[in-house]
Amino acid sequence: MNIFDAFKDRLVTIINTLGEGEPRLAGLALDAVTVEAPRDPAHGDLATNAALVLTKQARMKPRDIATLLGAALAKLPEVASVDIAGPGFINMRLTDAFWQRQLADILRAGEQFGRSEAGAGRKVNIEYVSANPTGPMHVGHTRGAVFGDSL
Repeated sequence: MNIFDAFKDRLVTIINTLGEGEPRLAGLALDAVTVEAPRDPAHGDLATNAALVLTKQARMKPRDIATLLGAALAKLPEVASVDIAGPGFINMRLTDAFWQRQLADILRAGEQFGRSEAGAGRKVNIEYVSANPTGPMHVGHTRGAVFGDSL
């Protein structure tokens, strides 16, 4: 499991726990919630759209949801700081200790780090790009060619 999935699981647990005390946060569909790297690395290590995508379901202002979630996220031992930006984006900076543990895990795993058995035993058809002789070339052809060559 990558750190984005791990933190999404933690965030879902936080939302469900908050739902016990705040009925508007109870029983929400959480499929649209994401945890990802922020577009600008200066904003932190992780970002979530949770407050923005839950606002309609919870019938709360996104900034209010972000404040509740941010306070709970800030209590996690891996989180050094939480910043709420704009209408309700939540940016998190992780502790140095967290990153040190991640690096230790990578070194411990050695060549097995990142290995996955996903798709093992399944057949895959890879189609290489071929230029259309009757149409102009464009960037999409290049992307397909590079992707096909890399596979």
